[in-house]
Amino acid sequence: MKRTIVVLFSLVATLALMITESPAQQQWPEEITFGVIPVASSREMSDSFGNLSNYLQKELGIKVKLQVAGDYSGVITAMQHKHVDVAYFGPKSYCEAAKRAGAEAVAVEVGQDGTAGYYGYIITKRGSGLKDIASIKGKTWAFTDPQSTSGTLVPTVYFNKAGIDPQSYFSRVLYSGSHEASILAVKSGKVDAASTNNLDFARGLGKHWKQDDFNIIWKSDLIPGSPMAVRKDLPSSLKMAIKGAFLSYNDPVGLEKLKISGYAPGNDSMYDGVRQLIILKNELKKKQKVAGK
Repeated sequence: MKRTIVVLFSLVATLALMITESPAQQQWPEEITFGVIPVASSREMSDSFGNLSNYLQKELGIKVKLQVAGDYSGVITAMQHKHVDVAYFGPKSYCEAAKRAGAEAVAVEVGQDGTAGYYGYIITKRGSGLKDIASIKGKTWAFTDPQSTSGTLVPTVYFNKAGIDPQSYFSRVLYSGSHEASILAVKSGKVDAASTNNLDFARGLGKHWKQDDFNIIWKSDLIPGSPMAVRKDLPSSLKMAIKGAFLSYNDPVGLEKLKISGYAPGNDSMYDGVRQLIILKNELKKKQKVAGK
């Protein structure tokens, strides 16, 4: 009799667990969209993130659609309107997405050296004679995207602190749209100098450029690694499963394409320093406007 009661209790507990888990599982969509910011061309991004996207699909057991946006803001807007469920952001674009689209960081890129971060670069073409910041005065300059951290935010704050107004310091300022485009523009001589970062620079080595094609004339302090983020309103069980999939990703081929060693747990507070940079940039911009009156 006692054994029968124990068995019945076990069955009731199992049934209760199934009932509590079932609604969460039923909330899972049949397909999710994985959006990525365009740090390179659409073809390069699809190649770099293809293995990872396939891995997510396998681990989650639902279809994962990889979507490369036309610009950084495109991913933010797509998540805001629930057209993107999980996304690869840069630190600054993540901060905007957290504010506007309910993005929630769950994992962060870890570099091949084990560092959960990366460095901004300013590059010029080897043989150009442009080897420091003073030498690029009056030359042509390329930022990447207005929402880029290493391609726009970090160098802009650096310039402002150094008393440099890019619009007057350079003969022409443009936005290339991606890190790959900026690097190739310097290599081809279309622009004299540009901002990028060590991670995206490494992704193109041996494919589109060589190390000795460039001078690296400035390197930033460490920037927090780029996050993988989910929409906050996704089912909790799905968000946990997505996080787990990123943290367990260890495909050597896929990681080599991304030029990282893997992913570590990420959270929103990791990007508070980037938020401070955004505030500082806006304050410096206001001071410049006042000074210019």
